[in-house]
Amino acid sequence: MAATMPRISAVIFDLDGTILDTERATRDVLNEFLAAYGKFPDKEKEERRLGQMYRESTTGIIADYGLPLTVEEYAVAIYPLYLKRWQKAKPLPGVERLVKHLHRNGVPLALASNSVRRNIDHKLLKLGDWKDCFSVILGGDQVPRGKPSPDIFLEAAKRLGVNPSSCLVIEDSLVGVQGARASGANVVAVPSLQSQRQHYSIADSILYSLLDFHPELWGLPPFEDRRFTNRTIILECPDRPCNFKESSYGDCTYEYVPDQISGIFFGWAKSEAGGVSRSVISIGWDLSLRTVERVMITTEEPLKLQLVGYIRQLQSTENISQALAITVEDQAIARDALDLPVFSEYAKL
Repeated sequence: MAATMPRISAVIFDLDGTILDTERATRDVLNEFLAAYGKFPDKEKEERRLGQMYRESTTGIIADYGLPLTVEEYAVAIYPLYLKRWQKAKPLPGVERLVKHLHRNGVPLALASNSVRRNIDHKLLKLGDWKDCFSVILGGDQVPRGKPSPDIFLEAAKRLGVNPSSCLVIEDSLVGVQGARASGANVVAVPSLQSQRQHYSIADSILYSLLDFHPELWGLPPFEDRRFTNRTIILECPDRPCNFKESSYGDCTYEYVPDQISGIFFGWAKSEAGGVSRSVISIGWDLSLRTVERVMITTEEPLKLQLVGYIRQLQSTENISQALAITVEDQAIARDALDLPVFSEYAKL
């Protein structure tokens, strides 16, 4: 990030992959749909489609897989599958805390998504009452051109009554980052595909998750909640327990852990014998490999983990083993925090 940044007057959020983990929730929809035609998704093609306008994405899918459908027929056929999966999407780590904090401090907020407005309204039901924090909500069908065009960000800034250059845009997709940059806004990227991180250099800042967002760096009111939770951040909606078949570096499944998770966490570990104990968990991504892989270390060898709090981001180093190291201070912070009622209640789950 540049040494001096303009003071931010408003913040614009993307929706899918930034606020809600809809992309992971709907990951198998295309597989299920294509299977009926004897087809299988191409991973590289689908990654390139991330963040595209619905019509552009749909046209590409029909062409790439030779489907005997028009855009309209495809939309009608696949919509019920998406609608069902959207109900399972959860807010991503740190986003509810940030949105509520900014709204509470009078910072104007907008939501700008390439999704059509009808779909946005369905997804926003997952946010409960904090969806009302957004004074402006725009879908890709409400502007002439979707991302990577800057149209949606320019319109959002106009409706917020601020100059685009005084806006901060938070995005997960490359097309969103490109559109935000073209609008003249400042950009924080939180990539949903860790394998694509090297392509986000045009953003002013690149984070693993919004747990690492510091408002004061942008002239926004700082968070004040860490002092109440022993230097930790409460995970607003702790994920269902993650299942681990073997040990920390064994054959793990991350079905309930978002890809935008990296850093030192703590929680409760359940052993195969059924006992529950405190645990500190270090999660990161090994970007040195040809295929980017998630790597994790725990102070226990659990069957299941319940992540309930966040301590810090990983130290910046090229050595992933060193970056994942859990310090004595991390363990002390986690031990003290897990004695607090806000965290200890999860042990009963």
